[in-house]
Amino acid sequence: MPSIFTKIISGEIPSYKIAETDQFLAFLDVFPLVHGHVLVVPKKETDFIFDIEDAELSEMILFAKKVAKAQKAAIVCKRIGVAVIGLEVPHAHIHLVPMNTANDVNFTQPKIKPTAAELNAIAEKIKSKL
Repeated sequence: MPSIFTKIISGEIPSYKIAETDQFLAFLDVFPLVHGHVLVVPKKETDFIFDIEDAELSEMILFAKKVAKAQKAAIVCKRIGVAVIGLEVPHAHIHLVPMNTANDVNFTQPKIKPTAAELNAIAEKIKSKL
């Protein structure tokens, strides 16, 4: 059964896309820790991030770096936190989280609930910095 991320990649589920290549997709987390929380996923469904081939994983990190730089330019924050948790969806992904304190990347805290209009505005702002 395809993961929710595979369904987002195929367009079955809508998303707030930030950046896309033939291999990767970056989109806003719709249940974010903070505004501007982005997920970076490989288009090839792989459960565990360290099962991704070395060359592809390197490219994924470089893709995430480009997105993170755009986030930092678009969102007021001290830095972009990076996390790989891998428990909630069986599809490798990197969380890019704008942060001002360590608690901003605390995955046990309640998620915020931005509106569609807020998500759209944030996505456009980040995309404008790519």
